[in-house]
Amino acid sequence: MELFYLIVFGALGVIVATLELSKNNKDRINTSSAFNSFKNNYLLVYSLMMAGDWLQGPYVYYLYTTYGFGKGDIGQLFIAGFGSSMLFGTIVGSLADKHGRKRASITYCVTYILSCITKHSPEYRILMIGRILGGIATSLLFSSFESWLVAEHNKRGFEQQWLSLTFSKAVFLGNGLVAILAGLLGNLLVGTLALGPVAPFDAASCFLAIGMAIIISSWTENYGDPTESKDLLTQFRGAAAAIASDEKIALLGAIQSLFEGSMYTFVFLWTPALSPNGEDIPHGFIFSIFMLSSMLGSSFASRLMARASVRVESYMQIVFLVSSAALFLPVVTSFLVAPSTVKGGSISFSGCIQLLGFCVFEACVGLFWPSIMKMRSQYIPEEARSTIMNFFRIPLNIFVCIVLYNVDAFPISFMFGMCAFFLFVASMLQRRLLGAAERSGPLDKVREVEAEPLNA
Repeated sequence: MELFYLIVFGALGVIVATLELSKNNKDRINTSSAFNSFKNNYLLVYSLMMAGDWLQGPYVYYLYTTYGFGKGDIGQLFIAGFGSSMLFGTIVGSLADKHGRKRASITYCVTYILSCITKHSPEYRILMIGRILGGIATSLLFSSFESWLVAEHNKRGFEQQWLSLTFSKAVFLGNGLVAILAGLLGNLLVGTLALGPVAPFDAASCFLAIGMAIIISSWTENYGDPTESKDLLTQFRGAAAAIASDEKIALLGAIQSLFEGSMYTFVFLWTPALSPNGEDIPHGFIFSIFMLSSMLGSSFASRLMARASVRVESYMQIVFLVSSAALFLPVVTSFLVAPSTVKGGSISFSGCIQLLGFCVFEACVGLFWPSIMKMRSQYIPEEARSTIMNFFRIPLNIFVCIVLYNVDAFPISFMFGMCAFFLFVASMLQRRLLGAAERSGPLDKVREVEAEPLNA
């Protein structure tokens, strides 16, 4: 079955390369040299930030086991990370809007580096502090950088459509190519060089430090609240009022929570789904296959968003339906394919089918990220962008914590069925969002009018 992994990886690689090399003028957006310089600077920083994040992911659980902690203790550590992201997310998001997104991005680097340093200690309390710091850093990663980009893009007077180019390239590089390279580097450090399970965290600290130096030297500051007079409570109320008063923002938040909740649940479930009887599967190589699938999705997204006639709100309905069907596949195979009772060995036939379905889901993830970024740039008001984006993460983190706490209480097929249902609901909400957007008119035109004085 090792040949199966190579065939899947090779086929995906050929498709991605063909898509990228076959782009014509309709698939590309003509931009200025000033924008290209700005975009490349952001992509470099974003790739370094994501390298720091991806290097850690595959080795967190493994590191805790080498310190002698059991599944229960490790589960509590993971819950602490998601819980801190939920509790502190809105606070750090509001601080970013008030005191500056550049400062918040630097804070992300410092916080995550400190989290990496705690991994050198086998003390449970120190590791718990590290997870809390990591949760805070995650909230900053998924709000401050995007908020800085959107504000700076608009402040410099670049065309609104060019923003989608930066989003798609960021996902293609940061969530695809960098993830694959980070996995290979981590395997080199831990496996080939035998530097121990802490080595990837030290390497992550180095990438984060380099990125922080670039931010300090080349980024300008921007803010969400131009008056800088609102306290945190006022910002919370303003963000909550914006969500409650605009159906599009509320729908966007619900859609994001449903999809990302299913995505993070999938992260915990794919390993036991592919190796229910302790099958010997190459986790690192499968991770690379998933990331290549994500690159495929982001490549499709860049083509779609390059066409002004194609609406993100329209094609995302199909993306959510396809992702729902992909995660429902383990439920189908549990009924149609007889379960294997052989312990160990290579991946089973049902595992091969599920792996292909998981690749489809990861391709949908690659489509989701730049598309949701595009919609957030259209619908979320600038003055409270980071605050609102972290509000969206509250139900997401609650959902993931509940799943982690009850992961042994339900069969895997039930968990996948639940995720598939959530994704189907997301598709229905996306349809409603499309209707609401059509009734209110295209916001891109509004933003273009607002940007005219900057272009003059």
